Order: sequence, then structure tokens, then C-alpha cells
Amino acid sequence: MENFRKVRTSEEESPLPFPDLPPDVVEMKVKEGSKIRNLMNFAMAQMELKGSRQIVFSGCGRAVTKTITCVEIMKRKLGGLHQVTKVRYKTLLEVWENQDPLPGGPAQNLTVHKNVPSICILLSRDPLDPNQTGYQPPEPRHGPGTQLGEAGEDTSSSSTKGLKRPPPPPREELPTKKLQVRAPDSPRGSGTTDRRPDHHH
Repeated sequence: MENFRKVRTSEEESPLPFPDLPPDVVEMKVKEGSKIRNLMNFAMAQMELKGSRQIVFSGCGRAVTKTITCVEIMKRKLGGLHQVTKVRYKTLLEVWENQDPLPGGPAQNLTVHKNVPSICILLSRDPLDPNQTGYQPPEPRHGPGTQLGEAGEDTSSSSTKGLKRPPPPPREELPTKKLQVRAPDSPRGSGTTDRRPDHHH
């Protein structure tokens, strides 16, 4: 393959894997070299200035992590977004050109089909069907730790229990600490018998 140079890569066009999308929904195609700031500026303008209700972020191969980052930023900035994530495989076509063809040798060009993981994430201001696979409800606005939908309930109930528990121990601890501090310091002579006469003086 040393004589071959990659000339172009093309993705097979595939419909978005979400039912009932409006025909004019904006799809942010995240590429490996895309700048997150540019993507976010455009996406936020669509949602805030143009009033779009839904937006799709998609990326494949090495752009998958960048796609997820954009979605997380969007959710933090806008809040209250319903999310559906679909992961699938996409076929990339890579065309390689032979730089140094031998007479009577192999073809000038090679086409390589590559299967790469691809992610599509739909964010919607309007409620989506919670029964479809990959659905995530909007995150509650209050406080961290509620990142995971199902674990959110556990953390909130345990934190309320936790809040009730802490106040009593400090009150109990303080007097015991003072006693412990006093006991070793004050009996400098032979134990507590010396202390009693001191108090009378």
C-alpha cells in the first residue's frame, strides 16, 4: 500500500434513525476536524434565534466523542432537553489512488469499504417517546449528581437522609474532645488528687 494515497472518503448517505422528525430539522454533522466552538455557535443560534424545537448531532469514527461533547454542552446551556441516542454502523468508502502504477499491474484505484461506529443524538425541547430505546429524560436543574436518570432518585433520597444525620454528631463530639484535651494536660502532678487542693486556693 506504500504507493497508494487516499484521495477521498465518502460516507454513505443514510436517513436519520428517528421517527417523526420535522423535515427541516437541523443535522449537525460533526467531523473529526470540526471546531466545537463553531458547531455550538451555529447550533445555539438555531435553537435560540430561529426557535428550532429539535436538533440532531451526528458523527462517526473518531468524531463520536466530539459529537457527545457538543450534546453535553448544549444540554447544560439550554436545560430541559429530551434526548434520544442511536448508535449504529456506517460504511465509509475510501478511494486510494495508485501513485506508481506498474504496466500490467493492479488497478489505478482501490476502493476500501470501512465500517465505523456512528452516533446520532436527537435533542428536543418537546417531550419525546420515553419508551424508545436510547431515550434520556431532561436532567433536573438542581445540583450535580443527578447525571444518571435512574441513579438520580437514589442520590436524592440518600442525600436527604444524609442531611438529617450530620448535625447531631458534632454536638456530641465537641464536649468529649474538650474532656480529652483537659484530662492529659491538667494532672501534671500525681493524678487527680493534686487538682483538688489547687481548686480550693
